[in-house]
Amino acid sequence: MSAEGVFDNPSSLSGRSVYDQDGDKIGNVGQVYVGDRSGRPEWVTVRTGLFGMKESLVPLTGARRAGEDIHVPYAKDTVKEAPRLEADEHLDPGQEKQLYHHYGLTAAGGIGTAAGTAAAGPGAGTSMPADAGMSTGRPAAGAGRPMAGMRGSMADEKAGHAEELIRSEEQLHVSTEEREVGHARLRKVVVTENVTTTVPLSHEEVRVVHEAISPEDRAGIRGSRIGEAQTEVTLHADQPVISKESIPVERVRMETEKVTEQKDVSAEVRKEQIEYDTDQGDQGTRGKRGGTGR
Repeated sequence: MSAEGVFDNPSSLSGRSVYDQDGDKIGNVGQVYVGDRSGRPEWVTVRTGLFGMKESLVPLTGARRAGEDIHVPYAKDTVKEAPRLEADEHLDPGQEKQLYHHYGLTAAGGIGTAAGTAAAGPGAGTSMPADAGMSTGRPAAGAGRPMAGMRGSMADEKAGHAEELIRSEEQLHVSTEEREVGHARLRKVVVTENVTTTVPLSHEEVRVVHEAISPEDRAGIRGSRIGEAQTEVTLHADQPVISKESIPVERVRMETEKVTEQKDVSAEVRKEQIEYDTDQGDQGTRGKRGGTGR
């Protein structure tokens, strides 16, 4: 089936997935090139490589549609190794010749059998209809131009079809608020303790004193007889007298004061990571803390 019969609307091709002859995904359609005279899609660029930053030209000759996908009769490596164009560049005869030789196409649009190119797929051996408006002396992309409305440059097309995800993560914000955490009470109780002190105590003791009586003193002593007799003295001694007195000794009160200290606060926060993989086996993660995610 020819490309014109399937891909008449250039705007419907942008962004579609492109698969090779074995059913492996090559990439997504970037730009659509139409014939200068036919106005029909003849070539597309396919974004390949990591994040689709490279674009390779592939012809729609022999391509077919399967649902929303496009299947071309070439191997993935053949498309990835195809010559590339700079932004806003038309196909000149030399580039056309290289592309046709690379894909094994004849100038009339048929799929040839050049060595090293993909085997003929659907549409092999056919040529572009005469009413396609192409010059029969030039390749299928004859001085091709980007599809109208595509901003006119491959660089702009890349930007226009950039796919993105917004990665978010939670941030930890810690504030303070004053709360009632308890009560403090001041009370007095009576306790008993043993107090010892030293005081001086006096007491009287008896001392016997012997004193001789002189002859002169004997004359003045009357009635001295031998017999029993006694006399006594009163003895005195100090005794400790204990008394107690309650006196105020100090004031005790409660006050509050604010003390600030540093405390580590931990909490779990969530964040998103962007994982990617490609058909070429490249894979990785963007968004890890400390990483170089771009």
